[in-house]
Amino acid sequence: MSRRVAVVGIGSVPFRVRHPDKSFSKLGYDATKAVLEDANLSISDIDSAVYGCYNDLFHRQFMYDIIIHDHIGMILKPGTRVTTGGATGGYAIRTAYMEVASGLSDIVLCLGVEKSNDCWDPETEARTPELVKAISYSSDCTWVRPLGSYPAASYVLPVRAHIEKFGNPTEESMARVSVKNHGNAIGNNYAQSPMKITVEDVLKSRYISHPFKKLDCCLYSEGSAAMILASEEKAKKISKNSGKEPIWITGVGAGNDSNFGGLRENLWSLTSNVYASKQCYQMAGIIDPLKEIDVAELHDAFTGQEIISYEDCGFAKHGEGYKLIDEGVVLQGGEMPVNLSGGLIGTGHAVGATGIYQGSEVIRQLRGEALRQVPDAEVGFLHSVGGPVTAYCACITFGR
Repeated sequence: MSRRVAVVGIGSVPFRVRHPDKSFSKLGYDATKAVLEDANLSISDIDSAVYGCYNDLFHRQFMYDIIIHDHIGMILKPGTRVTTGGATGGYAIRTAYMEVASGLSDIVLCLGVEKSNDCWDPETEARTPELVKAISYSSDCTWVRPLGSYPAASYVLPVRAHIEKFGNPTEESMARVSVKNHGNAIGNNYAQSPMKITVEDVLKSRYISHPFKKLDCCLYSEGSAAMILASEEKAKKISKNSGKEPIWITGVGAGNDSNFGGLRENLWSLTSNVYASKQCYQMAGIIDPLKEIDVAELHDAFTGQEIISYEDCGFAKHGEGYKLIDEGVVLQGGEMPVNLSGGLIGTGHAVGATGIYQGSEVIRQLRGEALRQVPDAEVGFLHSVGGPVTAYCACITFGR
């Protein structure tokens, strides 16, 4: 029988376009220092580590997790690397959970690090083309990448298929997601892209991959985030010393879809989300997610993706996700606020760290420490997606 597992510490380094003064190992060190201080622990208390490290090409360094492992003082202790695209953070939490729940370790550090903008394209003398090229190698390099598989072009396929089947989401509904998430990032010191904008501002921004426009897309970031997970026995002792309430992981689900969209059940749904969220809810005993979850952090690399995820995660029927943004259900003060941190669109996307950071924001809500606090929040939900055409998905529920 698996053991109960709690999150006993959180810590992050702000997401920024560049951290010119920090190497990737320094980003990892700073997040580790912050999470240890939050939990009132030392590195010697940690039994093992799980690293969320996505793209070696970003860093011009293969297996950069072992360098971070050395730098934070974990030499001769075990460490495992997870790399599942944008879902890396969620899968890293899942892996850390398994280590503790299985009894393999009592206290585990879960650390995500990404320094994406060390990429450089000498032809254009710019970072973005090389960064996007580095991401494109995540696609099937024999059959898919030669056709032009880049992040926006990959993630727009389900949105376009959804529009063809249901007639939505409209560009206006997607723009409302952008306004919400950029606005929620205002005041968040960890956020890269806080903005007060209007629907008209979004609609006037240039197209990237129709119907996605510039302000419908997240920006890639440099940053890091960490959690410490512990067994029930250890969590209670740590909580007594730190003064921080342990937050329990109540449900975990994951699913990997085909990396080729043409082989999927349908293209208008992010099917991995459906399987992962159902598995997570079953473990947590959740029957009606919209009614039972108080606050959620969804992976919103693109606005249309967030709307489809409302449906795939069971918050709305298929074809009706747009109603949640149009009617204010997912706004601050709504029935179930989504991405009060700003999400990826407002906070940024430091790929390996993103899911861990969003999970940390859920923890802050359940501790009562959040900037945009949901009153009496008891149950939180994390949704982490990545890979070719959203192939990977991990979902986690947290409770007090």
